[in-house]
Amino acid sequence: MPRARSARWNAALIAAALGLSSALSLVPSGTVKAETLASALARAYTASPIINGERASVRATDENVPRALSGYRPRISASADIGRSWSERDVRGVRTESALTPRGIGLQIDQSIYNGGRTAASVRQAESQVFAARQNLEASVQDVLFQAVQAYMNVLRDTAILNLQTNNLDVLGEQLRQTQDRFDVGEVTRTDVAQSEARVAAARSQAILGEANLRSSIAVYRRIVGVDPRSLQPGSVPQNLIPGTIDAAVQTALAENPNIIAARHALDAAQAQVRLVEGELLPSLGVQGSVSHRYSSSIAGDSATSAQIVARLDVPLYQGGEVSARVRQAKEVAQQRRFDVELVREQVRAAVIAAFGQYEASTAQIVAAQAQVSAAETALTGVREEARVGQRTTLDVLNAQQELLNARVNLITAQRDRVVAGYSVVQAMGRLTPPRLALNVEIYDPSVHFEQVDGLWYGTRTPSGQ
Repeated sequence: MPRARSARWNAALIAAALGLSSALSLVPSGTVKAETLASALARAYTASPIINGERASVRATDENVPRALSGYRPRISASADIGRSWSERDVRGVRTESALTPRGIGLQIDQSIYNGGRTAASVRQAESQVFAARQNLEASVQDVLFQAVQAYMNVLRDTAILNLQTNNLDVLGEQLRQTQDRFDVGEVTRTDVAQSEARVAAARSQAILGEANLRSSIAVYRRIVGVDPRSLQPGSVPQNLIPGTIDAAVQTALAENPNIIAARHALDAAQAQVRLVEGELLPSLGVQGSVSHRYSSSIAGDSATSAQIVARLDVPLYQGGEVSARVRQAKEVAQQRRFDVELVREQVRAAVIAAFGQYEASTAQIVAAQAQVSAAETALTGVREEARVGQRTTLDVLNAQQELLNARVNLITAQRDRVVAGYSVVQAMGRLTPPRLALNVEIYDPSVHFEQVDGLWYGTRTPSGQ
């Protein structure tokens, strides 16, 4: 290869290196305050629209309880009316005319005394729905935190891999220069130069792909955490939250996983629905009281006041089979929810076993990858020395260089996988929560809003002022 072409190759390598450095500037260091995994999780917990949306959903579900409790309370309504009437009478030639303005006001109160237990069943159902919504919120929180862990570790992994690929591109570029110099003096053949050029092109392609992967990971990080990554510190496995055996992890998950608890509350709500519909087949008893005052009903200026109280008993006899069908339907839905509980339990069990297995496998992979890196470094050094004395070819050196790069990438990937797998075990157990992670955030308590609205008899403004 002529010297001019070699110079063009070196200029292209420098331009490529400068272009790749722009990707690293997306994750700057220096004076920027370092971001830790714990601080990133705290940001995600505070700012995630998924979590905030679930919190609003829980608050909306809280309102089902005062709606159900309204069945115990009276219904009061007031009425008023006014009109104009004209009349004309002719009795034995005597004509009389009158014009009246009848008007009146009234008040009516309806109080249910017994409705077949429907109100009690409705309250029980509403409370179960609230408890299920809280567990769904807990599951969403843990899912978002786990996504934040993945995003954080992916940025670290892709940054490290891009650094390796950039360095590898520099090393191969230098090796190409040396091979070109040796070719110019006749020490190697044109094939050696072509092999080096091919590896440089492949390395440049991998570096560009690595930059694209890093940009994608940064975009995911921003979507989940809410800010761009800045000087990320290494992540670590929450060893204190992972039990020593898989059996202990499974037992913890079956007792604490929010998805299982939510499924149980959904079963309670379905069973309450059965009792709610069955109440429609039972008698209902209520009392109605009313009072009214009217003016100018018969003659101009007259007034009358009336009041009454009525007890009403309704006994359903036959509704065409519609209510009975809904009772049977509710029972089948309850049976379905019972099976759902078992399904979720098995899904959680499988998730724990899979996550724990991945955690143990990634730990072993790190040990193997470290040994692979050490051996590849030794092999590369030996191949380079042998190449200097003519016992190895340029292709042997290039292969050894590639094997070392692959080993280092495998080590970085295994380290990332171990951290993610550790958090996956914690999430499957149901313990990936801000208090257990000791995050520096204010913990959202859904019971506060529930207590604020539970006893409200009136008012349309939410506790937050909306």
